[in-house]
Amino acid sequence: QVQLVESGGGLVQAGGSLRLSCAASGRTFGSYAMGWFRQAPGKERDFVAAIRLSGYYTYYGDSVKGRFTISRDNAKNTVYLQMNSLKPEDTAVYYCAAAGTYSRDYRWYDYWGQGTQVTVSP
Repeated sequence: QVQLVESGGGLVQAGGSLRLSCAASGRTFGSYAMGWFRQAPGKERDFVAAIRLSGYYTYYGDSVKGRFTISRDNAKNTVYLQMNSLKPEDTAVYYCAAAGTYSRDYRWYDYWGQGTQVTVSP
């Protein structure tokens, strides 16, 4: 069982940066691939980024590649999402999630945080 709590969301102007954190409880954090997803009102939940157990392999959605960076600190049971050059279309609720194996499909993820709102103004 893993419990996830996101933080770091907020309101930022276009071109700005935010850093999201996702703190996990439990001693098995290092056994899970971690992902970030986002969902805007009326839209499906989209893949943003994922990172494998070791932290060596990372993956990104096409719309955020080159702007966002996912990382993890297994000693701190935390995964991060550094978001730079933010655009209004990045506005959404951002969720972190844990899965037994890496996937871009949110249905593979077993555990989810409550989400944190990111709003980017023009």
